[in-house]
Amino acid sequence: MDHSGDQALVVRAQEGEQIAFELLVRKYQGRLIQLVARLVGEGDAPDVAQESFIKAYRALGSFRGQSAFYTWLYRIAINSAKNHLVSRSRRPATQDLDVADAEKYGHEEHLSDLGTPEANLLADEIKETVAHVMKKLPGDLRQAITLREMEGLSYEEIAQVMECPIGTVRSRIFRAREAIDAAVGPLLAHN
Repeated sequence: MDHSGDQALVVRAQEGEQIAFELLVRKYQGRLIQLVARLVGEGDAPDVAQESFIKAYRALGSFRGQSAFYTWLYRIAINSAKNHLVSRSRRPATQDLDVADAEKYGHEEHLSDLGTPEANLLADEIKETVAHVMKKLPGDLRQAITLREMEGLSYEEIAQVMECPIGTVRSRIFRAREAIDAAVGPLLAHN
């Protein structure tokens, strides 16, 4: 991420240059929609992401650069998603993970030959297992592991987004990984 470039665009947007904010929207729109989709579902994600950008634009004057712009924006998006779920009285959507996501949990060597029927079956089982575990994780653990593994945020950035100490973030990610490993481990042990 180009944090200094983002900061320059933020300053220009704060000075009234609308194109500068549009550039920030273009830069982060896809990632923001993906993040929000994991929380509210794909159907509502574009609307919630747009609402997040509107809130960010309105609050841009209060952004002081104490965190990276996208960390600040993600915090707004997560809060918008939570508000959306509360207003709809819905639970977060099932996590839609694919084989590539399952590989992020440290089991690449078992999925390296995806061409065989056995490997395809194993990959499908892992995908379903990870999705099932992610769905059952408490919201704070699911949010932390999603921000780390799928959004690529650092522990410091996650702490800012989740507004909690970095030790809490580490603990949540550890517990989420532990739950995933406990469920996926037996599948890998038989292969």
